[in-house]
Amino acid sequence: MDDPARSSYHVNLILTLTINPAIDRTIISDRLAFEDRGYILSRGEAAGGRGVNASQVIHAFGGKTLALLTSGGEIGKRMEHFLGEMGFPFEVVRVHAEGRANLTISDKQGLTIKLNEIGAPLEEKEVRAVYDLVEARLKKASWLMICGSTQPGVPPQFYSEIIALAKSRGVRTLLDTDGEALNHALEAKPSVISPNQQEAERLLGRAIITRSQSLEAVKRIHDMGPESVILSLGSRGALASSAEGILEALPPRVEALCPIGSGDALAAAFVWAVEKKKPFADALRWAVAAGTATASLPGMSFPTLDQTRAIYKQVEVRPAR
Repeated sequence: MDDPARSSYHVNLILTLTINPAIDRTIISDRLAFEDRGYILSRGEAAGGRGVNASQVIHAFGGKTLALLTSGGEIGKRMEHFLGEMGFPFEVVRVHAEGRANLTISDKQGLTIKLNEIGAPLEEKEVRAVYDLVEARLKKASWLMICGSTQPGVPPQFYSEIIALAKSRGVRTLLDTDGEALNHALEAKPSVISPNQQEAERLLGRAIITRSQSLEAVKRIHDMGPESVILSLGSRGALASSAEGILEALPPRVEALCPIGSGDALAAAFVWAVEKKKPFADALRWAVAAGTATASLPGMSFPTLDQTRAIYKQVEVRPAR
């Protein structure tokens, strides 16, 4: 594990867990066209993974965050270098396997392709080390955001065990994942889950196309165990189901340059707002504002608080009927 002296801890900390982080490689081209050439305008590289992205947003908003993640090989070393420049504290569990690299290609019209590596397998002792690190840091946390995919070697019930651990310590959880890890984790009843449309479709085994289908989906997912659900619908905003009923958040129209990372920003802004004692409806408004602001930026970029606030003023939240 990383040296705890590298991190500064705060009561009411927002922890993020990214067990399968990556180097995010981004290419921006003039256009993406089938069977025709485009020209690369710029390229970049940064530390990534859903939890890392969430910590970046929380830090930009002035929140207190600590990112927990794995790191392996030369890619892991580069990722830690990038993390060291981001300004928020982090700790890593160093693993034997080489880290992964993901590729995002966007054009000037907003068309985006994202290709992710699965990630190299973890050993049983490495998975246990991640669990132990989370357990050690929960004592000063108010929220734990469990973010992203798991690599081979991680038991499908791992996130469920982490949620149960957090609940036993009085720490609220937001789960942002997909597939088998999501199916198992719902049994532990996380505080919030934030699937996008495609993840919800895989969870329910059905297409979500119309507004009525979206409403039915958020109800069904809520009935599966989480305390609250935020269903992200991209440019259509989000539907959220909680003890207060079902709310609909409608964003303003913006020119979408790259939607990748919008869901990470949405989840981060929601937790940041709840941590600031904002009511559920207002936290949802901040969440959709952050997701919309992210989509309006080029490449893998995240908004400032001022950029998000400008869109927040234009987001409408109302009861869904």
